[in-house]
Parts: sequence; structure tokens; C-alpha cells
Amino acid sequence: MIDSSDYNQYRVGDVVYVFYRNPHTQDVANIQEAAVVNDPDNPKGLALFLYETYYPLTEEIAVYPNEQSAEAAYQQFFDGDLFDD
Repeated sequence: MIDSSDYNQYRVGDVVYVFYRNPHTQDVANIQEAAVVNDPDNPKGLALFLYETYYPLTEEIAVYPNEQSAEAAYQQFFDGDLFDD
């Protein structure tokens, strides 16, 4: 996930990558490209525009600057066993 120091690196027009869960099949997650845009609900904030929907860009969303970073994190979180001894 991004932290407050990384949050300032994004600008309107940037393309980023996020994990997106299928709303119909919650156990399926994919890497999706999203655009950084002005938040229509908060003039001072930024949002992610994904599938015709705005999501406020907050530290609660895992955002990756490129597809390779997103794929590495995806492998760690979804394909690897996070509970190895």
C-alpha cells in the first residue's frame, strides 16, 4: 500500500495499477490499470478512475506505479503462502 510519503508522488493523468476484486466473485482478484484524476467529491483530493467509478486515492488502497510492481505484490499476496513457518 502507499503511505503518506508516497501519496504525494501521484499526479492527475498518472496511470497506476491496483488490485481489483470482481464484485460478483469475491475470491477473484486481478491487476487493473487505473487513472489518477481529480476527486469529484473532494476538490483538494485525488481519485482513481476505474471501471467508470471514482475511488478516493487514500493510503487504504494498494497502488503500484507500474505493472511489474503490481505483479510482484500480487504473487506475494495471492499466489504465495503468507503463513509459512
